[in-house]
Amino acid sequence: MIPARSFSGKRVALFGLGGSGIATALALMEGGAEVLAWDDNPESVAKANSNSIDTGDLRSADWPGFSSFVLSPGVPLTHPKPHWAVELARGAGVEVIGDIELFSRERMARAPDAPFVAITGTNGKSTTTALTAHILKSAGRDTQMGGNIGRAVMTLDPPEPTRHYVVECSSYQIDLGPSINPTAGILLNLTPDHLDRHGTMQHYASIKERLVSGSDTAIIGVDDVFCAQIADRLERVGKDVVRISKRLPLTDGYFADGTDLMEAKDGRYSRIAFLEGIGSLRGQHNAQNALAAVAACVRVGLELGEIQAGLESFPGLAHRMEQVARKGHVLFINDSKATNADAAAPALSSFPRIYWIAGGLAKEGGIEPLRSFFPRVAKAYLIGEAAPAFSATLGEAVSYEISGTLRAAVEHAARDAACDDSGEAVVLLSPACASFDQFKNFEIRGEAFRQAVNAIEGVRPIGGLN
Repeated sequence: MIPARSFSGKRVALFGLGGSGIATALALMEGGAEVLAWDDNPESVAKANSNSIDTGDLRSADWPGFSSFVLSPGVPLTHPKPHWAVELARGAGVEVIGDIELFSRERMARAPDAPFVAITGTNGKSTTTALTAHILKSAGRDTQMGGNIGRAVMTLDPPEPTRHYVVECSSYQIDLGPSINPTAGILLNLTPDHLDRHGTMQHYASIKERLVSGSDTAIIGVDDVFCAQIADRLERVGKDVVRISKRLPLTDGYFADGTDLMEAKDGRYSRIAFLEGIGSLRGQHNAQNALAAVAACVRVGLELGEIQAGLESFPGLAHRMEQVARKGHVLFINDSKATNADAAAPALSSFPRIYWIAGGLAKEGGIEPLRSFFPRVAKAYLIGEAAPAFSATLGEAVSYEISGTLRAAVEHAARDAACDDSGEAVVLLSPACASFDQFKNFEIRGEAFRQAVNAIEGVRPIGGLN
């Protein structure tokens, strides 16, 4: 835990008592703050009470007596309208912040030079965060990873000068972190997302920009217009900007040339790392993730040899193009985190011969946006409620069966892929659907896939992930 000593002797209101909210309340109390917490869910309030956190309905609280109001990132700050507690705080002139802000203040107070890498973007945040932390750990650095992935940020170990922090930041967290100041801030990409909470794409992009604008070095993917404009804007005001691209040769920055990761300086190129043969980092989207991680690790002082070793030993992210097992020429991939068509596209673009397990609770648009990848699909195995609709979309373009259950789909796909003599065949779970019709969440669905694969006779699990 990081005791929030910056708030010692102060009264702090807190709303939102999920896992990170309780962790934040405890960190404030450990740092000497007087906390009054609340949540609209009575069960969450009861859980806070069991952790000795003082609770009380903030509607009747003495707001002028609070120095700060800490808001859970899951609670609306601006759109579709501010939460009632936000309006009360603003009416009393009380600052509204989140746990990332608490972390930033504690780092600046205790160890301002502690290397801090913060990652945001619409897609790829979790993989880039996990990869960056893995490279640092494999190089022997004291590394803490958390934020929007894994551990709540205030449950990490306290800042020390040589302790490295790798923190995934959602737009909600950035919106509540006005003084976030990473050593290296990464903005991967921007596409429309969470507009119900941010109102417009321009507002969403402006929030993401805050992370890199407050960084010592801004590492920005420039393959979309919004990010390219942000990079230009920050460079004009004198920021240290490192551009990365998964598809464009750059004059200055880092870019991918196939599986080679290149550095450009004044138009002169050199290879700094490579992804050839690294199964956990297949695909153009992972080239972008790797470029960002490499740039950040260079910024915090790693040697290229250390970085390459970390890339090669990266096991991947669970449920995200996770290599589960192999049997002969058949590779089994768990991409259960692909809960809509856009999320399934990277996996479908990464393999030439696919036995595709898809379906569940369909999202709007179904799999029609994936039509350009259909030539890569040898056969589809459809499960869950979406099976009839998906079969209609596949039509005569792709051979398919309605398998019904995930276990049946795995067994049938493995059987058919084993008979494919065209080279490596991939049994891919990339559902392009929510899990809720058959599974509680995508993690449970992915674990069910892993268990079904490991039950196949003669299969060899691929190690590295729990």
